[in-house]
Amino acid sequence: MNNIPFAELIHRQAGKYEARTALKYRNDTTGKWEKISWREFAGLVALAAKAMAEFGIVEQENIGLYSQNMPKCLVTDFAAFANRAVPVPMYATSSPAQVDYIVNDAGISILFVGEQLQYNNAFIVQKNSTVLKRLIIFDPKVKLNPDDKTSIYFDDFTHLGDNAHADTMVKIRTKAATPGDVATIIYTSGTTGESKGVVLHHYNFLEAMRIHGIRLPIITDKQTSICFLPLTHIFEKAWTYLCLYNGVTVAINRDPKMIQQTLVEVRPTMMCNVPRFWEKVYTGVHEKIADFPHFLRKIAWDAVETGRLHNMEYKNKGRKPPLWLKLKFGIYDKTIFTALKKVLGVERGVLFPVAGAPLSDDVNVFLQSVNIPLAYGYGLSETTATVSFCPRERFTVGSIGVVMPGVEVKIDEANNNEILVRGQTVTSGYYKRPDANVNVFTEDGYFRTGDAGRLEGDVLFFTERIKDLYKTSNGKYVAPQAIEMLMSNDKFIAQIAVIGDQRKFVGALIVPDFDMLRIYASDKGIPFADDENLIKHPDIHRLMESRVEMHQKDLASYEKIKRFILLPSPFTMEGRELTDTLKLRRPVILEKYASFIESMYKE
Repeated sequence: MNNIPFAELIHRQAGKYEARTALKYRNDTTGKWEKISWREFAGLVALAAKAMAEFGIVEQENIGLYSQNMPKCLVTDFAAFANRAVPVPMYATSSPAQVDYIVNDAGISILFVGEQLQYNNAFIVQKNSTVLKRLIIFDPKVKLNPDDKTSIYFDDFTHLGDNAHADTMVKIRTKAATPGDVATIIYTSGTTGESKGVVLHHYNFLEAMRIHGIRLPIITDKQTSICFLPLTHIFEKAWTYLCLYNGVTVAINRDPKMIQQTLVEVRPTMMCNVPRFWEKVYTGVHEKIADFPHFLRKIAWDAVETGRLHNMEYKNKGRKPPLWLKLKFGIYDKTIFTALKKVLGVERGVLFPVAGAPLSDDVNVFLQSVNIPLAYGYGLSETTATVSFCPRERFTVGSIGVVMPGVEVKIDEANNNEILVRGQTVTSGYYKRPDANVNVFTEDGYFRTGDAGRLEGDVLFFTERIKDLYKTSNGKYVAPQAIEMLMSNDKFIAQIAVIGDQRKFVGALIVPDFDMLRIYASDKGIPFADDENLIKHPDIHRLMESRVEMHQKDLASYEKIKRFILLPSPFTMEGRELTDTLKLRRPVILEKYASFIESMYKE
């Protein structure tokens, strides 16, 4: 497939695949997985597209989507594309204030909402808005506010345009669609400041489809992928579009908390995800092995070491493994590794892209060793996701992969080794932000990522978010993310925020994994009334001190965490310490925990 416009994509695929399954979703009532064929998918898109035309949505109008993942999200996207309209997604966890900001900034008069929570929040926004006029509700179980006289359910909405006039209007718009049309506006999470709308055109996505086709011929219509990350996230959005572009069956996971059950039920061959998911898998497997009897534990670790030798020292380096290693690996792969992957639901896996945050080398190597095919990469909303990723073989551990074909990358050594990117996948700029656009592009058209790194040939390495770099009062630069990543695999540490800007030493706020900490306390006979009481116990502090010291043994003295404070509750999106993509909002943390931080630095 080459350069098929998104305005026509689902209909083209329906003509090719007809009754084959395009989408799967869990039925809320029965709990069973339902199928939507390509033909049915195209029919739904056609109905929604005609309804949009009849509803008065015009070409290049911004329309909002505020929902968790549902088939109706994708129906709405492709119906919008057929009308040359611009879907603007919002995270299902967004607060009314966040929704209101995007509604006003993007001038959204029509907002598609998911469940009761999104409807309730959106209605609050609508009541006080001069911009937002109508809500269209995906979930038929949503109960309308008694004062609501304008909202309509999606199922009723799709019947509005079932007439010849609307049909003709959509056909004219679809034929007029161009690669230069704006496809979507993705609002950044805003780790350090105000959220900005990243403008992506259809040519950005079409180029992403082309270059991924070159690098990932493994993505075929024989595969099944789980849509797990929010479709608001550029990683999931671009990945799901890529899957549909290649005829992959997409199973949509609506509730993030049900992903483990979904994996076992669907048993996908592919799924994109963030490092945190795989870090939990890594920690969980290690805990299970630690509980094995001595003999079985010895066998398990021998299997892991065998997998590491076979996959990392031979296969990944293009070397032929010796016969004894090949046979031994084959036995472990068919027994221990397959059993492990079946428990997780990933035994059919052929490719699991992972990006969105730094991935620990230990986690990557371990999962590669047990034959889980991770492909670690790097990208941004502003680059239509992928800038680089590790190939299945001959990848460099510690890197963020090989730069994609058609994408140019260089390092600005004069500006903290900033990674610069240029190409057809790069945004044209931020929505209504000429001030920001002037600063974010170089004179020769490279986009400034805000990330520091280095380039060795076509292999890219990530160092740190430049805005996150700390300079201690002694003049030493410290990369907090790198230190945090060292701690990310520890079973006793759930979250950590490294502190140190203009301070005389590096400190940290640590949220323990309280499940593991309670088990430890019980085993050691440490009394406690609650979690807050537990973290005050000197034995617990000594435990955490030893864990921190163990992970930072290879750091320079000025980089090491000298003091830390244990927090009784986690950083959350609701508390504003985390973005919707689970990144730390450092300014919020510094302000919210100022008293804790000051106490840490008292003499």
